Amino acid sequence: MAHSRFLVNLTKSPLDDPDRVTVAFVMANSALTLDKEVVVLLSTDGVWAGVPELYGNVHEDNFSPLKDLVESLLEGGGQIWACTPCVKKRQLEEQLHNQIRLVGAVSAIEWVSEDGISFSF
Repeated sequence: MAHSRFLVNLTKSPLDDPDRVTVAFVMANSALTLDKEVVVLLSTDGVWAGVPELYGNVHEDNFSPLKDLVESLLEGGGQIWACTPCVKKRQLEEQLHNQIRLVGAVSAIEWVSEDGISFSF
């Protein structure tokens, strides 16, 4: 059965694991090319990937710059959500990209439960 929704749960920071963060956004953008509804969920330390000042400097060899991947995802109709308690714990409310939506666990679970599949990085 093909799934129409694709959720990428990102738990790593671009400071600690730029390769994993980059690949998460590559996967999300790839899902967009397959006409999937796509959400990247930033949770735990992954919320740091929502801070433009941090992800703007990440460029892993053989990949597009992370900034380009984030913008491509958003321009292509994908969404980025961030775990509300995770953001608050790190006091990042004012630093996140302005298109990131703060959500709780129930929102993510409900969204992926409706014909979705989830990958974690």
